[in-house]
Amino acid sequence: MIVTGLRHNPAMSYDEDLANQVRAVIGRAKGLTEKRMFGGLAFLINGNMAVSASGQGGILLRVDPAETDALAEEPCARHFEMRGRAMPGWLRVDADELDDDGLRRWVSIGVAYARALPPK
Repeated sequence: MIVTGLRHNPAMSYDEDLANQVRAVIGRAKGLTEKRMFGGLAFLINGNMAVSASGQGGILLRVDPAETDALAEEPCARHFEMRGRAMPGWLRVDADELDDDGLRRWVSIGVAYARALPPK
């Protein structure tokens, strides 16, 4: 099971333990950078966001817009909304419901999509 919140500092905007778990899954991926954005810590591949330890809990994940609806039907995932509007190509995934294999799966989906995009 994913452990979150152990070192969460209210002054920080995201769960550091979750960020470390995402970091461990991604490893030393080619073109990987980290950047604070969207209130969390984003992991970018060649300048494209793949996944973020979200400041609202769980992960924010970039996915193929054509697959957003199907992926959002999974129990731990939901559409990412901005100003009340669902954003195609973006999902929120609740980390509390994920085990290690689940986190690896979701992170790999985000990384694969980011790799498919032209470098920035």
